[in-house]
Amino acid sequence: MRYSLLSLARHAVRGHRGWSPAWRNPEPQTRYDAVIIGGGGHGLAAAYYLAKEFGISRVAVLERGWIGGGNTGRNTTNVRSDYLYPESAALYEFALRRYEGLSQELNFNIMLSQRGWMMLIHDRHQLELAQHRVNALVCNGIDAEIISCEEVARMVPYLAMGATARYPVLGAFLQRRGGTARHDAVAWGFARGADRLGVDILQNCEVTGFERAGNRILAVETTRGRIRTEKIGVSAAGHSSVVAGLAGFALPITSFCLQAMVSEPMKPILDHVVISPNTGIYVNQSDKGELVFGGALDLYTSYGQRGTFPTIEHVVAGCVEMFPEFGHLRLLRHWAGLVDVSPDSSPIIGATPIDNLFINCGWGTGGFKATPAGGHMLAHAVARGEPHPLAVPFGLDRFRTNRLIDEGAASGIAH
Repeated sequence: MRYSLLSLARHAVRGHRGWSPAWRNPEPQTRYDAVIIGGGGHGLAAAYYLAKEFGISRVAVLERGWIGGGNTGRNTTNVRSDYLYPESAALYEFALRRYEGLSQELNFNIMLSQRGWMMLIHDRHQLELAQHRVNALVCNGIDAEIISCEEVARMVPYLAMGATARYPVLGAFLQRRGGTARHDAVAWGFARGADRLGVDILQNCEVTGFERAGNRILAVETTRGRIRTEKIGVSAAGHSSVVAGLAGFALPITSFCLQAMVSEPMKPILDHVVISPNTGIYVNQSDKGELVFGGALDLYTSYGQRGTFPTIEHVVAGCVEMFPEFGHLRLLRHWAGLVDVSPDSSPIIGATPIDNLFINCGWGTGGFKATPAGGHMLAHAVARGEPHPLAVPFGLDRFRTNRLIDEGAASGIAH
């Protein structure tokens, strides 16, 4: 162990000053080979992969706030790859497999917990859909299964599922490799890894405009000065459309709030991620003992990042319907993430109408689980000027050719 308890106590008394920073806090240079706009998980991953796998280390990550302060720090940490369409399944499986080796690769514990992702089955219609989903996933080489109600009862003993339950449980769809990862650790691991490869991470650096010549961008205007660059990658989640607007084109995405909340800590009681289609609520327990749970998107567009009492009431009621024992707990905090939703609820990755600007957006509620994939796909596009083979179906031009990948209907609640 690097620090003893006495050392930790001494740092606490000193106001936590004197720690070695995990990454540098450099001043902006006037020129970089590539610029990544957005310092969340996807943007940091893109910078890391640009340096590690494509040999482009003179890179700046521009973050208008602080690292991981956007959606990366405002999600419910779920990871899985059980998407229905082959194109989506391959993309999310790529991400999950990267997650499985990420702690070792980054030498930073992301606290991946493959505890199992379980979607309850309440009626025969859901059973038929689950069977279809399992068959499709197995055909795509991805693990999935249906378990009986007896197995559900053994795995989740406090779940209300008997004859007196409002929504009796017939069984569940299960992806055993699904689970959770620590969201801030993912951001910090990629940030430290990118920094060690020479990437400059510039916080409190908001993009205010672009300097263009014809159909190319020559420089990025920021609150910390003008930065010249040859290539730009945008990974700004719910604000991607704002950045695109500064560059002079529109994106077919809409920004919504997705609220979540945590309870006060309690003893370990829930070993899996559980979601009910009938309540619309999903819940897991964090390593600190807090229950982490949420529901569906807000029904109105917004750039807010705060919870609202009607949603809190709805989500809490659904959670207690599933787990009556949780009714005595108190809420600890609640918040909202800003998600960018495309018309087919699938991401947009690759080229834009601007020759040297590439985009990674539209992940909706699935952004965190796709972090390694989104970062790698954006890095590939920036470095090579062409999409990664897995990203080809997710180009912006699919909305012109009408080759959509409608995961909104196919995958249910896609958190």
